[in-house]
Amino acid sequence: MPIRVLFVTDLTYQARGRRYCDEDIHLSDALREHFTVSLCHPLDAASLMADADVVVVRNSGPVVHYEADYRRFRDEALSTGVKVFTELSGKGDQVGKGYLVELSAAGYPVIPTVDDAADIDRLPDAGTYVVKPRNGADSIGLRTVGRDDLPGTDLAGMLVQPRVAFEHEVSFYFVDRSFQYALFAPDPDVRWGLEPYEPTPADLAFAQRFVDWNDVDHGIQRVDACRTSDGDLLLVELEDLNPYLSLDLVDADRRAAFVAATADSIGRLAAR
Repeated sequence: MPIRVLFVTDLTYQARGRRYCDEDIHLSDALREHFTVSLCHPLDAASLMADADVVVVRNSGPVVHYEADYRRFRDEALSTGVKVFTELSGKGDQVGKGYLVELSAAGYPVIPTVDDAADIDRLPDAGTYVVKPRNGADSIGLRTVGRDDLPGTDLAGMLVQPRVAFEHEVSFYFVDRSFQYALFAPDPDVRWGLEPYEPTPADLAFAQRFVDWNDVDHGIQRVDACRTSDGDLLLVELEDLNPYLSLDLVDADRRAAFVAATADSIGRLAAR
């Protein structure tokens, strides 16, 4: 009997600079060569997932828009043993951006991050600072403040980072723990103006370090980084919930390889 995949996507979500729906239409169609695939809206996932062998969460939009429903889906999947791709064991954006505070304190190459007013002095001096929600996405709720304004800023549920000047942003895309491709935005002001990027061995070692830190054996992860003027990479986020893949920007061979790796991982997860 073919493996039954419930493909969770919001085809109506309007993302800035990207067409979420196109990517999921094409990816779900490609996966039909391997599985029986049904699409559903994220608000319906909890009620439909019992009939699936694997629930594949894709471009389902920021969960900040439906937090209670997402928590219900997550809690029920974990309690009943429903297999979810990407696995719900992830320590990245799946559980909010608090991992940036943890990794920063542990000395990982991330943008310095704190979440407590008492720790602001741990941040380097900068002209402006970014204050963003711990559970935010797509820059929702993000604002910038000056150093003098930080002591009076309410940081409940928020993170603080120095605003870092960088040369470009680069994203590394993984299936399970295996690198697939990379894309970069050469213009710092156009985040989604992406182009193919050939990473150096040092770049790959940087990205692999975060993927290996995360507790995901089956799933898709995107490591987003910025390159500073010194040439170093700093982690911006580890997206392990529903990363947009920009599959339309990679060549046909890499796209086919990505689909094959994804199908193989879903199949192994279903058989586990």
